[in-house]
Amino acid sequence: MAKAKKHLYPSGIVGNCSFIAHIGTDTNVSWMCWPRFDSSFIFGSLLDRQKGGTFSVLPDGKFTSRQYYVENTNILCTEIDCKDGKYRITDFAPRFYLFERYFKPLMLIRKIEPLSGNPRVKVSCKPVTEYGEEVLRAAPASNHIEYFGAASTIRLTTNFSINHILDEHHAVLNETKYLVLTYGTPLEAPLKSTVEDFYTRTKDYWQQWIKKTSIGNVYQDSVIRSALVLKIHQYEDTGAIIAASTTSLPEYPGSGRTWDYRYCWLRDAYYTLQAFNHIGHFEEMERYFNFIANISVKEEGRYQPLYSVTGEKYLKEIEIPLKGYLGNQPVRIGNQASEHIQNDVYGQVLISLLPLYTDERFVFEERTDSSSWISSVLKMIETVIDEEDAGLWEFRDISGYFCYTYLFQWAGCQAAIRIAQRIRDKKLERWAGRLSKKAADRIEACYDPERKVYQQAINSSYMDASTLQLIMMHYLDPASDKAKDHLKAVESVLSAPGGLFYRYKHEDDFGKPEATFLITAFWHVEALACVGRVEEARERFEQLLGYTNHLGLLSEDVEASTGSQWGNFPQAYSHVGLMNAAYRIAMKLDRPNFL
Repeated sequence: MAKAKKHLYPSGIVGNCSFIAHIGTDTNVSWMCWPRFDSSFIFGSLLDRQKGGTFSVLPDGKFTSRQYYVENTNILCTEIDCKDGKYRITDFAPRFYLFERYFKPLMLIRKIEPLSGNPRVKVSCKPVTEYGEEVLRAAPASNHIEYFGAASTIRLTTNFSINHILDEHHAVLNETKYLVLTYGTPLEAPLKSTVEDFYTRTKDYWQQWIKKTSIGNVYQDSVIRSALVLKIHQYEDTGAIIAASTTSLPEYPGSGRTWDYRYCWLRDAYYTLQAFNHIGHFEEMERYFNFIANISVKEEGRYQPLYSVTGEKYLKEIEIPLKGYLGNQPVRIGNQASEHIQNDVYGQVLISLLPLYTDERFVFEERTDSSSWISSVLKMIETVIDEEDAGLWEFRDISGYFCYTYLFQWAGCQAAIRIAQRIRDKKLERWAGRLSKKAADRIEACYDPERKVYQQAINSSYMDASTLQLIMMHYLDPASDKAKDHLKAVESVLSAPGGLFYRYKHEDDFGKPEATFLITAFWHVEALACVGRVEEARERFEQLLGYTNHLGLLSEDVEASTGSQWGNFPQAYSHVGLMNAAYRIAMKLDRPNFL
């Protein structure tokens, strides 16, 4: 029987904290949403080759390609080798400091340079909107093409022949050409000098950003790429960080697990803030703090598990008529998980905001007058601590009293105690202490003394990778036998070959999960390091580095039998997991900083 082929996503991303574009090894912009991360795609062939539009620069005939990033940047190069010669496409989204703020326009720049021979290229630019239901109307002008039909005008400014683009004719590439696609405000400046200036400034910005990053001297290359990926998943206007820039890439072929990840999950705030803190980037943390604080102050009822990048609550999930990635349907926009009851989120908010009160590097205007809204979050915990929820894995038709939920309620109350001490509120401190004890009692109700393991939920025999966090959150002393026994018991059920790890192995609303979940594999690495199994942690971490694509980008899920990438891509939280695991190993090796 032939071995199944390994599936990897053949693309890279560029972005500037306003948008993200996916560029394939075939030169095509296969996914790009404007004007926001969660807007309709302008190019979306990733989900439907017929309705998704196109933006490619292809040679005449067959070709091979090579893709790489300019060192320590989010600038992507694609080199094309064809029968007539060789050329390079450099793709980037401008980002640099200008007039005391960041310049980050809705502008995708493509620079096309001949490298050898006389390659003949064809530019195809066909943007769409309304998720492919409307093809934009192209109108030629002297040095640009305007596309009408979107909420704002889209313009392609270029020194290519306008007619060659409109007619999709091949032409000899005998000099450097430029393609500048804009939404709203067009580029009205000298083309060549402006693009070259934007390129230099953008390259300098990213390389300086990395120079200011504190990264341990183990696994530096991987952490640098992960940091760059995570950075452009932050929607800078509000500070929100999305899980991924894509929707409906399946967790496993034919699984029906096709979700829209273009939103901000409060549940993951703690891990993301950890990652930024570990690399010493406080600006991104402050922006994310502001996003969470704005939601916390205005939220009168329950917290949702996720919000839009602008804090909107209404994220109705619908299915749309697209063919789907490799035919996988349904294609979904919106996310029903926004309606779920996930009661760990209140603790996540409290521990995420803790540094505002305990770290003097942050200036927080509301720090001295926060008893009321800290009390409101504790009141929410008190209200929900006795109820079932959907858990962090967002079960749609399963509810329970999950260990992970109680862990973060416990951790949130521990954070509230520290905040109360800082703002000298004894009443708040005592209240948080009582709730912390109640949450800890519920965690202990998940413990099976015969198997020496904390189970997924009260009155449940299932194993769950999320319980590894009991060790990393120091609910369990990592040096204790109880922590070590718990880790071994979870490993015995959920560990997979090649360093991979399952979330859980029982059936859920969609059947039994087929793919492993990358962030849980990185949690396992952290847990190994915590309990002193450092060499095992390093071995497994290095195995996990083998599941990137050709550019070092990670997916959400990996098929254990083939090492195939699945799920939305690239997955910001997989890269968060990599960064936190690398930091944990570096600390155990007593080498947290590069020397």
